[in-house]
Amino acid sequence: MITGPSPFWARQASCAAELARCWHINPLAPGGAERPSTGTPLATAWKLNPKNMLTERSSLFCDVALAERIERVETQLIAMASRAAHRRVPDKKGFVIQLEGGGVASFADDNSPYNKVVGMGFGGVPSGTELAEIEQAFAQRGAPVQIELAHLVDPEIGIVLTERGYRLEAFENVLGLAIEDSDEPLMPAGVEIRQSGDEEFDAWLEVVADAAAHPDTQGVPWREEFPRDVYLAAERDAAAAEVTRYIALHDGVIAGGAGLRTAEGIAQFAGAATAPQHRRHGIQSAFLSTRLADAAAAGCDVGVITTQPGSKSQQNAQRRGFTLLYTRAVLVKHP
Repeated sequence: MITGPSPFWARQASCAAELARCWHINPLAPGGAERPSTGTPLATAWKLNPKNMLTERSSLFCDVALAERIERVETQLIAMASRAAHRRVPDKKGFVIQLEGGGVASFADDNSPYNKVVGMGFGGVPSGTELAEIEQAFAQRGAPVQIELAHLVDPEIGIVLTERGYRLEAFENVLGLAIEDSDEPLMPAGVEIRQSGDEEFDAWLEVVADAAAHPDTQGVPWREEFPRDVYLAAERDAAAAEVTRYIALHDGVIAGGAGLRTAEGIAQFAGAATAPQHRRHGIQSAFLSTRLADAAAAGCDVGVITTQPGSKSQQNAQRRGFTLLYTRAVLVKHP
């Protein structure tokens, strides 16, 4: 079983802990300066260290308008992936229901990680009629209603959902950073990061699936688990959601994969996974710097990732300049 948010583009993969693993404190350097364990010269190490790379980055404050923009982009992604699943599975069970106040209710396929309600609440409290329609649609397919609710929406929505029998089952954190024009890719020795085309999609898919099978065990665990076949199907559906894929080569061997989606000035860092045998070589750092540079070139001003609270992924993201923007509550109503 693969735990957590199966399509790793949707949230930061547990393997994001690799962002820091290739760095260690050098007790002989002034102030405990960091250098890579691979023997890179200290001056080069300081430049390649993503912590130093982001030291001067502008701080980012998240108001309701920014949260709404991020959630709107997330909504677009879920809707596109869900519709791709509908084309893949011609059983006519799938749906994407547009909500009056913004957001969508999505059912992609049985057991799909895209079966959820996202982006709700920025346009006001949903009506009882609208909620009843959503609940009936999921119940007809034998699926629970899972609503991911940003904490910056009207608190009245939480009260309404609780009164309808929804139960709080989990949280997830949305982190972001300000993207700057000065961002440029930085490569450790022996590592190459490049965009990955359709011709090697299967190889990309296998390496990220293998890496995602080794979850982050620090912090609050993911509440969801998905079989490998569901994970693979979800990633194939995500390919239709305008996600740019990246592949890492370590000494010429495929070592990891990552994703990036850009829309409305938001860069969604669609996870980054490194195969276990290739970790501790700076691949995660290279993935991050490459995607930052590409996001800047695409005109994005904000980059976002989603993590579990207190996870190694969150810790490493914050070390590299990401700040906590807001939290999503995951409220579930079972049929």
